[in-house]
Formats: sequence, C-alpha cells, structure tokens
Amino acid sequence: MLDDAIATQLRTHLQKVVQPIVLRASLDDGAKSAELAALLDEIAAMSELITVERTDDDERRPSFAIVRAGTDVSVRFAGIPLGHEFTSLVLALLQVGGHPSTARDETVRAVEALTDDLHFETYFSLSCQNCPDVVQALNLMSVLNPRVSHTAIDGALFADEVESRQVMAVPAVFLNGEPWGQGRMTLEEIVDRLDSGAAERRAEELADRDVFDVLVVGGGPAGAAAAIYSARKGISTGVVAERFGGQVLDTLAIENFISVPYTEGPKLAAAMEQHVLDHDVDVMDLQRAARLIPGSDGDPIGVELDNGVVLRSRSVVISTGARWRTMDVPGEAEYRNKGVAYCPHCDGPLFKGKRVAVVGGGNSGVEAAIDLAGIVSHVTLIEFDDQLRADDVLQRKLRSLPNVDVLVSSLTTEVHGDGSTVTGITVRDRVEGSDRLIELDGVFVQIGLLPNTEWLEGAVELSPRREVVIDDHGRTSVPGVFAAGDCTTVPFKQIVIAMGAGATASLSAFDHLIRTGAPAEDGSPTTAPAAAAAADLAAAPS
Repeated sequence: MLDDAIATQLRTHLQKVVQPIVLRASLDDGAKSAELAALLDEIAAMSELITVERTDDDERRPSFAIVRAGTDVSVRFAGIPLGHEFTSLVLALLQVGGHPSTARDETVRAVEALTDDLHFETYFSLSCQNCPDVVQALNLMSVLNPRVSHTAIDGALFADEVESRQVMAVPAVFLNGEPWGQGRMTLEEIVDRLDSGAAERRAEELADRDVFDVLVVGGGPAGAAAAIYSARKGISTGVVAERFGGQVLDTLAIENFISVPYTEGPKLAAAMEQHVLDHDVDVMDLQRAARLIPGSDGDPIGVELDNGVVLRSRSVVISTGARWRTMDVPGEAEYRNKGVAYCPHCDGPLFKGKRVAVVGGGNSGVEAAIDLAGIVSHVTLIEFDDQLRADDVLQRKLRSLPNVDVLVSSLTTEVHGDGSTVTGITVRDRVEGSDRLIELDGVFVQIGLLPNTEWLEGAVELSPRREVVIDDHGRTSVPGVFAAGDCTTVPFKQIVIAMGAGATASLSAFDHLIRTGAPAEDGSPTTAPAAAAAADLAAAPS
C-alpha cells in the first residue's frame, strides 16, 4: 500500500520501537477491510516487535487497536489512517512501542495525574489538516494514563454514525458518549479543560516573569521571525500567543513560499515553532492578549492577558494576525459547525453527496467551490460584487464544472435551519432587490479576514479597517511598540511578507532599545549586546 519512499521512512521510524506491539484488527468482507489488513501486514513486516492478530472485537469495521503486548496501553483507529492522519499512526506506533513523546514534562505529569475514567472518540477526515493535532494529543493521553482511552474515527467510512451524532465539522470530540469539543485543540488545551487548576497554575508562573527586552505578541509567521531575530541579538525575548502558528495552521497547501515548492500549513507551523525553540526564547502559549499598557516615565510597556497577568517589556512587537471574516447574518452563529463551516478541506468530506453554498468569489472562495464540486452533489457560489475576483485560471476551471452555479451581485442575508442543522439560506439579488431561498445542507464562508486588534483599541493608532498603522520600520504610534504581519496596514497578506515584516519590526525594536538606552530594572544598561552596539549606532543618522 505504501509507496517506496514512505515505506522506507516508516521502517526507519519503527527502529525506535523498544516494546512489543500487537495490531488487533476488526474486519469484515469489504474492500476497506482488505485494504486495512494489507496495511497492517505491511507494517508488521517492518519490525520483529510488531505482530498482527485478527480479533473482530470491535463493532466498527474496519478498525484496529495498537496494543503494548501484555498491558492495557493501547490506541484505536476506526478506519485507515492515511492522508493527514498517517503521522498520527506513526506516532501511535512509536509511543505505544515505548518511544518517549516530545510533550513538555509538566504536561505529561498533568495527564498522568488525571483520575477520572475518560473515553474519547474523535471524528476526523483524511483531508483535515486540523484533525491530527487532536488525534495525536488524545492518543498520547491514552498511552500515558490507563484511565484514558481514545478511538479516532474516519467520518467518511462511518457515515451512519456521523449522521446520527450530527457531526458536521471535524475534528469532533465526544467524551464518554457526549459531545465535548470541536476544532483544533492542543494537548495543553485539552488538559486545561480536564484539570481546572492547570490554567491557574500557569497564570501564577507567568506572573513571575522578569521584564523582557522584546515581547512578541502572536505566534504566526511574523511573530516567529520577530522572536528569532530578537533572540539572535542576545536580548531577552518572550513570545505570548493563543496558538503558535496562527492562521498557517489552517492553511492546507502552500506553493509559493520561496525555495519550498510545496508544504502544508501545520508542517510549516511546526518548523517555525521548533526554530524559535532552538533559540533562547520564552514561549508562553494558550494566552490571549487583552490590553496594551503603554509605558511612561521610563516604565516598561505592559501587555495584560485574559487571565489578568501583566507581562512587562522594554519593547513590544505586535503580530496577532487575522481571522476569518464572518457574514454576521441571522442564523450564522447558531449553525456554526452545524452546517456553517469555514474550512472546506476539513469539513467538505462530511457533505458528500449533499448541496452546499460557498460565500465569496475571491481565490479562496473559488478554490473552495472547485474542491467541493468533486465531493458534493451541487455547489452554489455567491459573490457580492458584480464579478468574481479570483484569478482567471481558477475562474475558467470553476465554470467548466457541471455541478456549480455562480451568483454575482448577490448577498446572503440569513441562514436557515431546523434547530439541528442548516436547511437553506436566503440570498438577495442586489440588482433586482428580490430575495430567494436556496435549500441546501451546508454553507462555506470564504469572505476574507479581520485583524485581531480589538485589544488595542485606544492604545495605538488603527486604520479604518482596524489594522495597526505602521511605517516602513514597523513602528506604531506608540514609542517602543512595533507591529508586523496581517494585523497591520501592510498591503499584501502573505506568509513570506509577514516573515519579512516580523524581522523588520524586531530589528527596529533592537535599534529602539539601543537608541533609548532602555534601562534594566536594576538601572544597568539593557543588555550586553545592546550596550556593545550603542557606540556604533549613536552617531548613525536617524
């Protein structure tokens, strides 16, 4: 089943297995069961420590459990974990086989300390780039703590379950049979929800932080670049972020990142985070900024977090990025994840054979319509303007598809549902002024981005579009505060541009520290590297 390159890589990884593993399969006479059986046999042939047994002990078929021989340590997959979930399969094999995880020690201890019986089920799709984080986190928990179990379920293979449980967005997590969570979650986020004291302990730790030289707010491409450039200067650097990777985590294919012909968002985000961690950077994740407190009379700048903790720094780089824009119409919020979706790659497979709409005629919207047309029965693309705004090559592809209708000069005014799922939308013809009801099962919203700048209201100058106003050095209206990336007035929102802007803002912050001679708390010069460079820059033109 596996191509030669992937098989070679897997064989190398399996050399790290140190404890015997049994792959216990539950199969039927279907083609997918035969496919799974072939995959398990291929894996077992790669290591003397791995064997296969057919037990048929699970009602879901095809499915299999990865079991540490002679123990209760196990991970279960219902389906065939290829595609985006192949990495989840590899990690499960290694972790059940005794290879240690890379999770933080304090997080591992928190998982091991859980005392309740927790049975998790996660519905995923093989095309979902958000699902592996959740699947891998819950798999690891089931390896670390015998009171935790987890089954990862391919929704496309178990459509009856998806229908009966009304799963309309993935990843969808059930705990002890009840809906528990939806969307991307990290291991730390899951532990925080299960351990009510975890967030409080983390807040206490944050409150003890010293004053930083540079504090980066946001962990996307701009924030990662800013942190790396600051750390390389030898000055104390911190990153506070709600989730490291930002929007990149929600990006499937990246094909124009210079020197890298193709990569995927989660892979790039993981590489960015590792690059930051390779330097002396204090990364504080799962934290949302609530307020910027400009410094005065030589006091450091403050960043207040949602938990009330105030971090202090002599300079700040704002890189909080942007988020998907919503339609803000009746019914949208009520039916979010119940037919209203924002990620066609993740949730598209759940609408197989159904009728959907895509709202938005830019590149993202047209690409979504093209992808969905190969899965669903019919797509209606709705564009507010009098023409599509996508690249011509995408428009030609779209109009060649027989199951796509395009409505321009049209406005979605309401999302309708039956209380459980979406049943249709109302669309207004902006030329004639008439309304029409379109019956369908899902709506994919692709209408651009909103900057994450609400927390900056009244603190720094914002544009009419609520973007942080910056100059060509990344400076904001507040001395010592810089900004970069999609939250700013930079004209193009691209990963490579955000990274360059992050580097610019960080270098400008370093220059600011040198020129202002920002003192440390004890009154000494800010840092050795800054002090050493001060003489060279003092005479430089402004």
